[in-house]
Amino acid sequence: MKTTSRVEADGFLRAPFAWYGLDEAFTGPRRLMQVGTAADGTVQHGSMGHGDEPSIKSEAGSAEKERFAVVVTVAANPVRRTGDGTGVLDATTVSSAAWLAGSGLLAHTWPASLDHALRDHWLDQQTETAFELADDLDGPAWTTLSLPVDGVPVPFHYRESEFGWVLAGSTGEVHIGAYGRGMSAYGLGFSQVKDLSAYGA
Repeated sequence: MKTTSRVEADGFLRAPFAWYGLDEAFTGPRRLMQVGTAADGTVQHGSMGHGDEPSIKSEAGSAEKERFAVVVTVAANPVRRTGDGTGVLDATTVSSAAWLAGSGLLAHTWPASLDHALRDHWLDQQTETAFELADDLDGPAWTTLSLPVDGVPVPFHYRESEFGWVLAGSTGEVHIGAYGRGMSAYGLGFSQVKDLSAYGA
């Protein structure tokens, strides 16, 4: 099991918002993954892993048997001024969570037929596609799925691909994205993380 570095753990502990993970119905391993920060160091989003540690899906075999779900929490921020007052920062939306989840899934994906030298080009193309999909949550690529967040049903945008699934929704205080493979998204529930030690912090 991957150990969490002190830097990673500190980033999660510094966040000015609540983190979300899978609820208590999930009894497998949990771990902190990474946080994303603004230029001023403010934590804006982060990912928590559940189940197997995802590897790059490059061959039929072990990666095909992986069972994992990664939950992405994104601070719900309106358009706001930068710290020095010289500009504005983009608002975060459900699309932000969908984009982070979609690109996260791609980071653990690599078609078996693809030459290693071409992976960066493939990843750039797929990442652009993920961005476009996240920007069109009402489009035909997405369906709606209702899942519990702290016991309350919340609508999520959901899509499947050959590489896994991606979903995104909002609690009002944060936006929640998730991606996974080998675990059905339909049976998942989310809850606020009360104790980061469950994730190795």
